[in-house]
Amino acid sequence: QVQLVESGGGLIQAGGSLRLSCAASGLTFSSYAMGWFRQAPGKERDFVAGFSWNDPYYADSVKGRFFIGRDNAKNLVYLGMSSLKPEDTAVYYCAAAPRPASPFQRLNFRSEYRYWGQGTQVTVSS
Repeated sequence: QVQLVESGGGLIQAGGSLRLSCAASGLTFSSYAMGWFRQAPGKERDFVAGFSWNDPYYADSVKGRFFIGRDNAKNLVYLGMSSLKPEDTAVYYCAAAPRPASPFQRLNFRSEYRYWGQGTQVTVSS
């Protein structure tokens, strides 16, 4: 069965950097778009970053601070986070969706993703 396992979360001071990893198994990784979402307490699960074909895309709130990368050979997707702010505090989830037919299509919505990890907590202190 498909498994997505996130790691790398923790407690970090504002302005610091952190890198999350997501290890995927049970799927043909290169055939899937990968994304990161986050959910703060009492809030919706929001899109953070995605990588469908060759170009990554980001939510406006993290653009310029976060970086998504993927290693198809290792079935890994990463989320590099820098200049962290207290409002970045959330549980971060890795997600996988069948790759869209068009390389220009971006998958920004939770409903577009089929598989989810269990999440990893990121807490940014002020």
